[in-house]
Amino acid sequence: MADSMLIQGRYRLLDLIGRGGMGEVWRARDESLGRQVAVKCLKPLGPQRDDTFTRIMRERFRREARVAAGLQHRGVTVVHDFGEYDGVLYLVMELLEGRNLSQLLEEQGGALAVADVVDIAEQVADALAYTHEQGIVHRDLKPANIMRLTNGAVKICDFGIARLGHDIGFTSRLTGPGVAMGTPHYMSPEQISGGQVDHRSDLYSLGCVLYEIATGAPPFDLEDAWSVLVGHRDTIPEPPRSHRPELPEFFDTLVLELLAKTPEERPADAGGLRGRIGAARATPGYGYPAPGPAGTPGYPAAGYPAVPVAGPHGAPLPSWSHTMTTGHKAVGLAELRPTPPDHTAGLTGDWTGPADPRAGFSAPPATGRPTPPPEQLAVLTSRHNAGLSLGRLGRWEEAGEVHRAVAAEREHALGPDHPDTLGSRYEVGFSLSRTGRTGDALREFTRVAEGRERALGPDHPDTLAARQETAYVLGQLGRHFEAHEVFAAVLASRERTIGPDHVDTLRCRHNLAYNLGRLGRLEDAHRLAGEVAAARARVLGPTHPDTLISQYEVAYALGQLGRWPEALNVYREVAALRADSLGPDHPDTLAARYEVGISLGRLGESTEALELYRALVADRARVQGPHHPETLRARHGVGVNLGRLSRWEEALAESRDVCAIREHVLGPDHPDTLVSRREVAVGLGWLGRWADALSVYRQVADTRDRVLGATHPDALASRNDEAHCLEQLGRGAEAVQLYRQVAALRQQHGARGY
Repeated sequence: MADSMLIQGRYRLLDLIGRGGMGEVWRARDESLGRQVAVKCLKPLGPQRDDTFTRIMRERFRREARVAAGLQHRGVTVVHDFGEYDGVLYLVMELLEGRNLSQLLEEQGGALAVADVVDIAEQVADALAYTHEQGIVHRDLKPANIMRLTNGAVKICDFGIARLGHDIGFTSRLTGPGVAMGTPHYMSPEQISGGQVDHRSDLYSLGCVLYEIATGAPPFDLEDAWSVLVGHRDTIPEPPRSHRPELPEFFDTLVLELLAKTPEERPADAGGLRGRIGAARATPGYGYPAPGPAGTPGYPAAGYPAVPVAGPHGAPLPSWSHTMTTGHKAVGLAELRPTPPDHTAGLTGDWTGPADPRAGFSAPPATGRPTPPPEQLAVLTSRHNAGLSLGRLGRWEEAGEVHRAVAAEREHALGPDHPDTLGSRYEVGFSLSRTGRTGDALREFTRVAEGRERALGPDHPDTLAARQETAYVLGQLGRHFEAHEVFAAVLASRERTIGPDHVDTLRCRHNLAYNLGRLGRLEDAHRLAGEVAAARARVLGPTHPDTLISQYEVAYALGQLGRWPEALNVYREVAALRADSLGPDHPDTLAARYEVGISLGRLGESTEALELYRALVADRARVQGPHHPETLRARHGVGVNLGRLSRWEEALAESRDVCAIREHVLGPDHPDTLVSRREVAVGLGWLGRWADALSVYRQVADTRDRVLGATHPDALASRNDEAHCLEQLGRGAEAVQLYRQVAALRQQHGARGY
């Protein structure tokens, strides 16, 4: 952008005033209207951009920018214009002089003055009343998105743009399992559970913001993201006045109402909230704390009046009205803060001045390479984050394209063993494993593990993470004995370096238990999964997602041991706990319900299983779409149980439909597609159409031979299916020959863990 100082022949860039994950903010002059503005330029859209990323950015940007530009209220940052110039998406906004609430809290060293807290509450409620009337919910209200200007006015920033940042990947992500995207200290319980979100979610977030600016800490200021989210969901917050007695009683009541666990218990709308604050401020006994030194906690900050200006009926006017007079403005007030004002207007992410954007990168090893330009590194970081977000959205093919491009450029700029290059390679492997390309994923993870061992050492957490993914992919390939050896070695290293109860150690032990089950060591798998579940319950809590995953593995091992009644009970318990802690529509909850159906089918309760799967299909289609892989898996369960009820014509029709959709969505060689194709053959066989069944069984077997190898357990099972079909057709000699070939392959490769 520095080389193109005039955008669209109108906006002349003057100086860079902010840089962060989303791009840059410039002070600019609107040559047409002769006024100064802020121009936000989103990155990366330079010469090295890839088409997939650009298309996604452009579509989302235009839609969200129109939302922001349509808002016209004194409490909302004004968007003047937006567009694209020379490959750069830009947003033209009013230039704000002031600080966001997060900065004020940091600079104040604690809570804001009581008068300011109440005034901010009224102004934000007024702005939310307007935006909610327009049918717009912010969804990411937090101190960093609320600006306090030097004249006392308050503005909410980032309508639409905050959601763009979350979806495309410019904000920091929470990495804990089962934790939703967002800012955990300000998320409503319904956001956490994945439920329906409306304007009352913004009111909850406002309650969190007001709690923090009034007391100096958010209502649930706990050690980790999961604990914060559980606090929002389960814990009644302490009244703000228990931390700060000088707060008005009405404010205490109002904040606790905003922080109600269910939307129905909160105030109905922001307009009513604004009215209640105004009425309370007009009450004669309301009062303000006695004047004290500017900047002292509990007193007004420098630059704001200690006592509000009175309106015509004695009610204090909000501070945004202080400059709306016909007389001379007051003089002699100090600057709001000695540091320069922030013009970034709360842009999503942590923004700084023109500091080195490479801050936060892993220290590169000495390579003798010239240091790449900071701008190039910032672009690559943004694109890497975009790939991560595409993965979170389940768009693994696109995520892989982005990560491959970034990995190639990082390798050229930083070297093949630089931590950032290896980080991109790691994500390439992750994308490959999620799209069924397990062989390619294994090669990528092996390469990353070797590079990290050279650069970081064998016991470095990143090295161990790559080795653990290598083991996981080996298991996907059916090479469970090799996977077991790697898992055991990683576990020993983790126990030695970080201890037996560290979350990463427990995750490795969980994976080892999973792999033991696939090796056929079912009693060992059941025992170890139970130990991990107990340890996770002790360390993380009984309803933590990781604890429930281990309970899930306990149930799986019970099923493999033939103890299906016990497995059914555990699966039902996991499903209920997940519905309570994560919400009924969370993918993990739906996955547990699927396994309940599996258990019912194994116990001969096919009628109940069929009802469960049909309900699950409806919920999956509503939440994830009718062609989502998990929706199709539930439909597969419908077909299987129709067959068990001897409704074979219906079962065959369902299997064919699911197979056709899976082939279109996942590809003809995807494991799920092949499972559906086999189910088609099963239905044909039960209907006595063995010649047709043989053709389908052979197609499945040939594909599995080609994709997985002739000795893979699934490929051998398919050849057994083919032999059984030959028997039914009276071709016994061919069947016997094929059975012998399968037996020889099993015996030949049995020592390798197959």
